[in-house]
Amino acid sequence: MTEVNEDPTRTALPVRQFVGMHLISGDEVAEIPIRDAVDALETALCGGLDPEQDTPRSRVTTQAGELLVMPSTLGAFSGVKLLSSTPGNPRRGLPLIQGAFMLFEGPEQRAAAVIDGVALTKLRTPAVSALAVRHLLPEVADPRRLTIFGTGPQARGHAEAILALHEISEVSLVGRDSARRDRLAAHLADTGVPVRVSGPDASAAAVAQADIICCCTSAPAPLFDGTLVKVDAVVVAIGSHSPRMREVDDRLVSRASVVVESRASALREAGDVVIPLAAGVVREEDLYALRDVVTGSAQLPTGGPRLFKGTGMPWQDLVVGAEIYRSYVTAHDGAP
Repeated sequence: MTEVNEDPTRTALPVRQFVGMHLISGDEVAEIPIRDAVDALETALCGGLDPEQDTPRSRVTTQAGELLVMPSTLGAFSGVKLLSSTPGNPRRGLPLIQGAFMLFEGPEQRAAAVIDGVALTKLRTPAVSALAVRHLLPEVADPRRLTIFGTGPQARGHAEAILALHEISEVSLVGRDSARRDRLAAHLADTGVPVRVSGPDASAAAVAQADIICCCTSAPAPLFDGTLVKVDAVVVAIGSHSPRMREVDDRLVSRASVVVESRASALREAGDVVIPLAAGVVREEDLYALRDVVTGSAQLPTGGPRLFKGTGMPWQDLVVGAEIYRSYVTAHDGAP
């Protein structure tokens, strides 16, 4: 047998890095129950997490659109979500938003997981809204009526989250694109709950009868007349994170107790808050922080609607991303 001598000039192969790092797909993220994500967010807020201290998201203009960078840290975990926003993609049949979330763990900040960033966003945004609804909705025994504005992934995610966590007697789906609206209506009807559909111009009844209204659109201007909202209804507005765009009007803001993820982020990004603040409809000191509502340190007044405005924050991705990671490792390795 011929002996092969090692060539001393040969470059050694690099040592494998990221040993033990998990790649978690969108399908695997979709297996996480919405209740687990909501409970993880609630536990984090009750455990001392302060969203006011979270690092703001940053934006970088690229040749094709934008790059969004969202870092956060809490306890043993740190992470960053990187998303690209490419306005030309829908014309190519590609997603507007693409990206990934990188999770680091432990004192050595080991690279623990890369998680599908779009799937994470589809889970964490409805989870944050569902946490708000959990604490803002009056306690009554009757089934609730749900109205959803929008027909995209967040509209579907919010509808599924509310249906999973509350007894809903009827869903009203409001959207401009009739084909997408009808497809989503058919999907939701498979749950056994009656679904009604309408266009934005015929949505007055859907607003007036709703106990929960979720606004999940890219609309630049208010979607409905805020005087139509029931006195004990909860409205969630998550479609915009621009200070120049809004989904609800001054009439609703003036009637409602307004709850935000953090005052600082709302004042930077939430047109639903920034615009009425500039008009004197609401004052900064009138805003309630979600953390204070969840922990019970703030009590909301009765006798008016309750509005939750969310724009999405890095701490939410970190908390839900860590929950996804723990669940994945438990399922695949037997221990977190």
